[in-house]
Amino acid sequence: MDNINQKDYYEYVKKKMPKPNYVKNCIWAFVVGGLISVIGQIISNYFEKLGLDKKATSAATAIVLVFLGAFLTGLGVYDKLGKRAGAGSIVPITGFANAIVSPAMEFKREGFVLGVASKMFVIAGPVLVYGYGSSILVGIIYLLLKR
Repeated sequence: MDNINQKDYYEYVKKKMPKPNYVKNCIWAFVVGGLISVIGQIISNYFEKLGLDKKATSAATAIVLVFLGAFLTGLGVYDKLGKRAGAGSIVPITGFANAIVSPAMEFKREGFVLGVASKMFVIAGPVLVYGYGSSILVGIIYLLLKR
């Protein structure tokens, strides 16, 4: 194995690596991301028809979309969608739910309470800390620049 130099190995790997179809991948990402957005708009319209104000409608829509993303990840559907759609399924808010629930599902053999639920909070912790921390930092910068 020592007699193979790095350049030859790189060329070998380059030949064996499958070539992605960027146009097809972009179209799938656009279509799936658009469909998720349409579903979000339908949910938003539903909450508006119920009489919720703009702020409550936005919050309720986000909650439902995160729930749907987590639920579909738990069923294994969202991961199959992600393999086909790529960024189209990861960029919307449902991708956040998938990113939190998917790694936790690896622990389902330990049970839903001690496995999935506890690991979900272990994984979500750094995401939430980063989100809170960055929002506080942006708020402080905004406050300082506003003066």
